[in-house]
Amino acid sequence: MTSTAPTTFRPAFHVSVPRGWKNDPQRPIRVGDEYLYYYLANDDYVEGGIGTSWRLATTRDHVRFSDQGTAIPKFANGNGDCWSGSVVVDAHNTAGYGRDAVVGLVTQAPAGVQAVYLWVSTDGGRTFTPGPPEPVLPNPGVVDFRDPKVVWDDDRARWCMLHAEGDTIGFYVSADLHGWRRVGEHRIEGIGLLECPDLFRMRASDGTRHWVLAMSANGKASGLPATYAYWVGEFDGSAFTCDEREALWLDHGFDFYGAVTYDAHDAGGDVDESLRRAIGWANFWDYPHNAPSMVTDGYNGDDMIVRELRLHRRGSGYSLSAQPPAALLEHATRRHSLGTVAVAGFSDLEVRAVAYELRCELRWDPSSPPTGAGLELRRASGGARRIGVGVSFADASISVDRGETWSPSGGATTTSIDASAGSLPLRILVDRSSIEVFVGEGFEVHSHRVFPLPADDGIRLLAEGGSATFADLEIIELEVR
Repeated sequence: MTSTAPTTFRPAFHVSVPRGWKNDPQRPIRVGDEYLYYYLANDDYVEGGIGTSWRLATTRDHVRFSDQGTAIPKFANGNGDCWSGSVVVDAHNTAGYGRDAVVGLVTQAPAGVQAVYLWVSTDGGRTFTPGPPEPVLPNPGVVDFRDPKVVWDDDRARWCMLHAEGDTIGFYVSADLHGWRRVGEHRIEGIGLLECPDLFRMRASDGTRHWVLAMSANGKASGLPATYAYWVGEFDGSAFTCDEREALWLDHGFDFYGAVTYDAHDAGGDVDESLRRAIGWANFWDYPHNAPSMVTDGYNGDDMIVRELRLHRRGSGYSLSAQPPAALLEHATRRHSLGTVAVAGFSDLEVRAVAYELRCELRWDPSSPPTGAGLELRRASGGARRIGVGVSFADASISVDRGETWSPSGGATTTSIDASAGSLPLRILVDRSSIEVFVGEGFEVHSHRVFPLPADDGIRLLAEGGSATFADLEIIELEVR
């Protein structure tokens, strides 16, 4: 049968740019009763235009984002287009633009020299005007000198800036957002060029408080992910001390880059240190322009779902767990509760869908496990195209494989599981151009950019070399309307 489904790759429940291009997210801030989310965008990208603006979207539930247009136009002053940076609400009027002015510290690169420039908004972050024409943090002669992340240091009542400088994160402090003094640095080797640094404090589930230093990095050369790396430790205002040397990774997939985290707030508007949210770009620089959505939908640029992060004691240290946002189920259009499905071989579900969350607990006999078990998602009717999520019990691992569907590049990503446990909870988000697999308690997530054909809507359960059950199996179709 020939499909009449329209060919669209625009996601049903993820953020996407209305037209043109998007890349790096900028840390959302809370103004009033909503969160303001900026990202780099290029409206005339499909027509061959260059340069990026800052585009604004707002949200209250971290699932539905409403486009608010351009906040900083590209090439709006003499210093080039605007790259990544961060915005802060200047609650104490330290910068002199008025109490609660929204101030942006942004990378621009006139004549190719990267430096930090100040922008200011007096309309609650909707639009910005350039501040001084000279940089507030000039380039000292470094090639890679970008992505300022500014936080208020409560303990010392001053602003702190993290700045990406090759394989080093520079620490700077300021009383007024205009004048910055370098007070320290943190060097990291083995995970490539550092970008989009992050710093925040969280209260762990055991009640202890910890600092987290993070950044986007490309660890492929070392056999590591190329997503969001982080360390848990202590920060004294000028230096960060890691609890453990090796990086932890918020995502093990191919496409969760340029991620930022942002404050969560309780019902009274106070920061909730036990919860933090993260949003990342659904793409990577190895293949940024390789997207059929340019032809079908006139755009290239999505984000992965917002994650809710919590800090837990795990082994000898602390790690972040991630789960989809609590409000996601408010956007369900249909729910299919299938109970427990036992499988020996394969079972094709009657439910067919293209945008959904699949929940289940995979169970097996640890004394006699099958060779493998898993799922084929967005499966073509003949099986020639599919996204594979598979558990290997011999290797005690789970893999997410996009190699048998159209994707920017093939390949699978793999993380370890406890094969002796006998069960593994899974939450899998499938959309028109992405898959995200939250494994177990969410300490490992795999996010991949994929482009299945519209008719590829099958779901197959698998158990090879034995049997497995998919307990509490539920498929929740999703769409933000």
